[in-house]
Amino acid sequence: MSSETPAASGTPEPSNEIILAKWSDRFFAWLIDFIIVSVAVGAIFSAAAFPFWFDTNPERWFRNTWDGPLHYGVTSLIFFAYWAYFESTRGQSIGKMALHIKTTDLAGKNADTGSVVLQSFGKSFLLPIDVILGWIFTNDKRQRIFNRASNTIVIKVKGNVDNSPENVSYKKD
Repeated sequence: MSSETPAASGTPEPSNEIILAKWSDRFFAWLIDFIIVSVAVGAIFSAAAFPFWFDTNPERWFRNTWDGPLHYGVTSLIFFAYWAYFESTRGQSIGKMALHIKTTDLAGKNADTGSVVLQSFGKSFLLPIDVILGWIFTNDKRQRIFNRASNTIVIKVKGNVDNSPENVSYKKD
């Protein structure tokens, strides 16, 4: 029997435990963000369309162009800008603030802007594919595919801790 501890055997003991956010917390944060952005976008577009409300033939202006890919593209760009801004400046969108979770790098530090932009792209434009492939291929750290590509994770927000990457252990909430 060896009485060596992991530190004595040369293997560093994890000094920083990062608690990974639950998928359910991430979903509810996304839902809060989705509702906030959708209401804001709806209000902006309604206000912009106000002059057309009094037109006797509004179809000539819109002709179902707003129902298909154009609508998806514009709203996805707005969601992308929302998540890229909030998560690059604060690490948290409004939904994540409400649920006390945060996007960070793998060490639990604030993620760089490029990483945030990459993971926001997947969430904004390819979310179902991003999540399903994440569940299949990256469930050890609860990452979506674009989280993995950007080396980001979503964690529960706790107090300040030492964030050196070699002393990190991951725990699922």
